[in-house]
Amino acid sequence: MSTQKSPDAFRTISEVAAELDVPQHVLRFWESKFSQIRPLKRGGGRRYYRPEDVDLLRGVRALLYNDGYTIKGVQKVFREQGVKFVSETGKGTVDASLAELAREAVRRSEREEEPSEGGAALDASAKQTLESILEELTVLKEEIDETLWETEGDEA
Repeated sequence: MSTQKSPDAFRTISEVAAELDVPQHVLRFWESKFSQIRPLKRGGGRRYYRPEDVDLLRGVRALLYNDGYTIKGVQKVFREQGVKFVSETGKGTVDASLAELAREAVRRSEREEEPSEGGAALDASAKQTLESILEELTVLKEEIDETLWETEGDEA
């Protein structure tokens, strides 16, 4: 008997995490950072990912891990290029020259950003360090929340 699912079947978070080779908490973190990622949630908060959700996650993963974007950079890609571009990136169907144009547009807009009115701009290294710390703290908070949720469920 084959355990292979249909390409159109919904997938659980563990199946998607295994397919994309990322931990489950990273998928939950990406959901918190990219409002475009919206898996179906059923009883008990279980997530079910549609094929288009998986394509989108694959695109986010490619932009972050393969192309070297930051979370903020991927958010700009979503704003400037759209969901379809990120999904196509995940499918590997984006033309290389189009992908390079998108990267250049994000770099250009990052250079044009003004510092906040309260202080000076952070250098790239400090900015990346802070983004990394924020990402770790967010993941830890989600793990704590999930553990508390599971503990409360066990007590019921």
